[in-house]
Amino acid sequence: MKAVVFHKPKDIRVETVDDPKIEDPQDAILRITLTAICGSDLHIYNGLFPQINPLILGHEFMGVVEEVGSEVQNLKKGDRVVVPFPISCGRCWFCEHGLPIHCENSNRDKYGPEGAVLDQKGGGLFGYTDLYGGYPGGQAEMVRVPYADVNPRKVPDELTDEQVLFLTDILPTGWISIEWADVKEGDSVAVYGCGPVGLMAMKSAWLHGASKVFGLDVEPYRMDMAKKTANAETILVKDGEHVQKLREMTDGRGPDAVVDAAGMEAHISAVRKLEAAVHAETGTIEALSMAISSVRRGGRVSVMGVYATVYDNFPFGQIFDKGLTLRGGQAPVQDYIDQLMDLIREGKIRADDIITHRIGIDEAPQAYKMFNNKEDNCVKVVIKP
Repeated sequence: MKAVVFHKPKDIRVETVDDPKIEDPQDAILRITLTAICGSDLHIYNGLFPQINPLILGHEFMGVVEEVGSEVQNLKKGDRVVVPFPISCGRCWFCEHGLPIHCENSNRDKYGPEGAVLDQKGGGLFGYTDLYGGYPGGQAEMVRVPYADVNPRKVPDELTDEQVLFLTDILPTGWISIEWADVKEGDSVAVYGCGPVGLMAMKSAWLHGASKVFGLDVEPYRMDMAKKTANAETILVKDGEHVQKLREMTDGRGPDAVVDAAGMEAHISAVRKLEAAVHAETGTIEALSMAISSVRRGGRVSVMGVYATVYDNFPFGQIFDKGLTLRGGQAPVQDYIDQLMDLIREGKIRADDIITHRIGIDEAPQAYKMFNNKEDNCVKVVIKP
């Protein structure tokens, strides 16, 4: 089969590799019908998450069941399913307590309680380095899905692949960012990062009763997408002026809730890049610092952008003085996917309107470069193998 294979930073190739096989009686094999490039994939592409061995990328995918293991009861050949990006066993303490992202059984070589930079990570993830289980991802013609009775969700016939594809990651992640920020009726919400997750957070904020939703970014074309698809007021992030503008637009206090949907790859100056290198930091906490500065006293900050290391100059004194609630992490997709599937079916939320590029699998290396370099107004790429 063809697959998108990572070899080293900036070196992505489409190669012919062996078809996946049933390795455990709880496995299923999917023929991929649609997959996508995620902003988190760029962390691997840019070398921010280390990966030595070749790896098939991709954690946003769906497809049709081709084969199931002998213990799989809920799926059969021909079922069309969408698959959450975390791999949950469904029976460990964390999975039973609504924390599938911390599954104790899906990342046996690198799992642990510490959550260190290079060891003791959380549960397994599709296509996301050996640190998270080394599972081949879904940017391929086929993929093996472990614990197939637990993770995949059948797709109703009336919904298209594009309508449900983003239930794999970015829609639940955006939704959960608003849940974790405890957004209530009448709240003002600001989202740093008008990329795919940020857009989903803005859409979700309205459904939670927000009265004002702001999208902040350094790229005007992404702000245009926030206006078009999420009905957000947009503010250009420039020279610190955006913080004052947010306060002016929220009665001088700042927003009730702020989402950091940018993470460690937020745009920073050459000087700041040098400082990060000196402190052995992966990326920057610039976006998080802006979120903490912007939010009102007693407000809530939800962090969905990915951070990988310990960071110098973390503003804990500011968090303490402002009395903030801060929460973040990977999204427990399995806990929300069914609810969000219903919202899509009922027409209450739409996810596919952010797609800007549709490509075949052979075009994937060029698409990675385009997405990474913010070329051709690229917001979201989907791949049909």
